[in-house]
Amino acid sequence: MIKVSVMYPNKPGARFDHAYYRDKHMPLVKARMGDSCKYYTVDKGLAGGGPGDPATYIGMCHIFCDSVETFQAGMGPHMPEIMADIPNYTDQSPIVQISEVVVGQP
Repeated sequence: MIKVSVMYPNKPGARFDHAYYRDKHMPLVKARMGDSCKYYTVDKGLAGGGPGDPATYIGMCHIFCDSVETFQAGMGPHMPEIMADIPNYTDQSPIVQISEVVVGQP
């Protein structure tokens, strides 16, 4: 299984509409990807590692798929629509990482 992490930096003055991201953007992603997306999670940054440190990322999601190929097949045809929705919730550019899940919950 793989995890695609999409992370939005928490820069001073960053705009991020968590409700839109949670209620509209991510359901759009799941609807377009269909069964290619097994499930996803959404995170809201609260704090950094030290007392009083700000969160590194203001928001992020993690999309779980069987393989990189499955992710690409599910996301690829819908990428223009999904990318066009980003300005509706943030002014930040996402950072993307694809990871192999080596330990997880069933």
